Amino acid sequence: MEEVNTGNEIPQNMTIYINNLNEKIKIDELKKSLHAVFSQFGKILEVLAFKTLKHKGQAWVVFEDVSSATSAIRQMQGFPFYDKPMRIQFAKTKSDIIAKADGTFVPRERRKRHEEKGKKRKDQHDANQAAMGMNPAYAGAYGTTPPLSQIPFPGGAKSVIPEAPAPPNNILFVQNVPHDTTPMTLQMFFLQFPGFKEVRMVEAKPGIAFVEYGDEMQATVAVQGLQGLKIGQQNILISYAKK
Repeated sequence: MEEVNTGNEIPQNMTIYINNLNEKIKIDELKKSLHAVFSQFGKILEVLAFKTLKHKGQAWVVFEDVSSATSAIRQMQGFPFYDKPMRIQFAKTKSDIIAKADGTFVPRERRKRHEEKGKKRKDQHDANQAAMGMNPAYAGAYGTTPPLSQIPFPGGAKSVIPEAPAPPNNILFVQNVPHDTTPMTLQMFFLQFPGFKEVRMVEAKPGIAFVEYGDEMQATVAVQGLQGLKIGQQNILISYAKK
């Protein structure tokens, strides 16, 4: 895909073009973080970023519909992403995934061969998992089986007496965080609010994090602004941490 121009003649479409991105961030981490940040606006079909010098500091995010792309541009323009404000606009060229959907896609032989190789590797990987008694569709992060605590058991959930919520304070307890979310990605959401100090994630317990602010009022503003925020396909839950 080519870089878009800055004119106003670019029509609204499902793909947004982002530049002024931090070039020091690894491509895989960059794509994951972009997906996490933009998925709150709608279903994402694809995130594109490349290692080539020509495309450094740039990325494309393809949404399922135009309204999601429009909302993303309006609300995320200038958002501090890895310490640099994002510059966002509609992409000038149509992404392959959209072109395939509307029938205008022209295949590129080199990419086709690459996709076929990738499919063969995935098929072989799935076959290996099946041989080991693993269901590929139920594999956890990085191709491993999920921990026992995540596997449903026949007896159903045990009844638990709900505990009283902690009183308001300057430390927030965040739950239901996607397991592949990095501290930096989570931090980008919370540092929008005044008084932010740090994010602490617990390696032994994926899916939870603690976020510290300068005082109780600043933490409360962050709770009100981010409660139910969607990261990936999950809505995070925010409460006050117990002290």
